[in-house]
Parts: sequence; C-alpha cells; structure tokens
Amino acid sequence: MMRPDLPERLFGDRLHEVAAVVDLERAEIVLSGWGCPPLDAELLARASNLRAIVHAAGGVKGHVTDACWERGLLVSTAAGANAEPVAEYTLARILLANKAADRLSRTYRQRREAIDLIAAYPEIGNFGKTVGIVGASRIGRRVVELLRPFDLRVLVSDPYLEGSVELDDLLQACDVVSLHAPSLPSTRHMLDARRLALLRDGATLINTARGALIDQDALVAELQTGRIDAVLDVTEPEVLPAGSPLYDLPNVVLTPHIAGALGVEVRRLGESALAELERYARGEPFAHPVTRADLDRIA
Repeated sequence: MMRPDLPERLFGDRLHEVAAVVDLERAEIVLSGWGCPPLDAELLARASNLRAIVHAAGGVKGHVTDACWERGLLVSTAAGANAEPVAEYTLARILLANKAADRLSRTYRQRREAIDLIAAYPEIGNFGKTVGIVGASRIGRRVVELLRPFDLRVLVSDPYLEGSVELDDLLQACDVVSLHAPSLPSTRHMLDARRLALLRDGATLINTARGALIDQDALVAELQTGRIDAVLDVTEPEVLPAGSPLYDLPNVVLTPHIAGALGVEVRRLGESALAELERYARGEPFAHPVTRADLDRIA
C-alpha cells in the first residue's frame, strides 16, 4: 500500500522472492510506503488475516491509526535506513560549516579576486570546534557516531538522555548546532527568539528535522542581522512561498528536503523492509519495531 511508482524503486524483483503479493482481504502483512492511506477501522474490517504492518519509509503516524494498535498489529519501520542519508548529509554540512565553505564561496564569487584567508578567516576549520546535536534520535545518534573520527567536541541535548546538556547551554557553547528532534507539541518552536539569540556570533544552525522546531519569523529576523548562518533542508511550510526572504538571504543554504533517502538511496529502505518480512516469516521479532508507547517521542 504505497504510491504505484514505489515498489519497483524500493524492491526491484526482490519482493516476489520474499513474499506473495495478494489483496488486502487475504493479506497477513501490509507493506506500506509513501502514499499509504490511513489504516482505519473501516479498512481493517476488510483485513481479517492482517497481523503486521511493515513500513518501507520513516514515520508511521500518518497511516498507523488507533485502530491498528487496538487490533494488536505489529508495526515495523525503515526509519533507521532513512536515518543514514540524513546523517551523511548532516556530517557533510557540519564539516563544511566549520570550514566556512558556503560563506567563502559567496565572498569569492562577489569579489572575483584573491582572498587573504589567514587574515580574514583565522578561526575557520574543524580542529577543536564544538558541535551540538539537539535530539538523540536515530539520526542524532548516527550523526554522533559519524563525528567520532574528527577532532571535534560533541554535545548532545535530549530530555530523554541521561547526562545530556541543557539546550540553552548547548546553544551558547557550539560553533554548529544540528537539529534532530521529533516534531511534537512539546518541541514546536523550541528554538524561539530567545534561544536563537543564545547562538554564538558566526555559528551555523542546521535543520534536517522538521521546520516546526524553529520559530521561522524569529529565525529570519536573526539571519537578517548577518550574525549567524543557517542550513535549512526543512521549513514551515515545507515549500516556502515565493516571497520568503529565506530564498535570498546570503547566509542561508536552502535545499528542498533532500537529506532523506532519494534516488538510489530508497533501495536501502526497501532492503530494510524486506529483511523484516523475512524475519516475520521465520517467526522472529522485528528488528525495527514501533510500539504505541513510542509515539510520544518519535516523528
């Protein structure tokens, strides 16, 4: 149950090697993906044999309804597989931010002459810089792992992680701050005007999570001062109106939600989902389960 163009892209011929594809009335597992409709009580009434939902994408909140949990269905997600390209993209952006790559690229294009890098940019580089990770999610934890080989100090802020630092302290201490928290009522606009003002002069804020985590009006105001930089892969709304100043601000890198699985990367999601089908067939538990209790802290 997904967009019709997805099965070939996700699975190729492998799906038919793993499972028989049948109609909903006979199905034991729903293999879902982007475009899956809500699996509500009316739809589930047609699926008397259904035992599990395996989602070949990330978040399940859009289609796994209360009726699914009340029915006792098992749920699995490929969110871990989708975390990998997001973490890779974030790693690249962190290293480039500390190197002032985007800022220097803009300056070089404008001046069209030699730049005295030693005199004008004495603090650029990654050695000894401090990076803040907001949210110890799958992606946040993977980013921390990918940062280990580098000579960086890494701070993490997450209310569910014992020993993590307070968000205000992290914002004041870091050269780069990267957001990886879920979008929940409790996290909406967690970076408001007060907290954005805590960022160091010259700091870079990276958001590959959800636009709602930041008060966007406050962010625009802060960016218009030129005091900080931002790398925004997500915004609120997801597609900005044509008149948004974020398109034109020189200290903003704006991309159209490219960090997650795209192109050849979606095959990783398919492989993750097929591996869950194989585990189910062997009578093994899912490797990537989602429970109803998880919903309060996942995207």
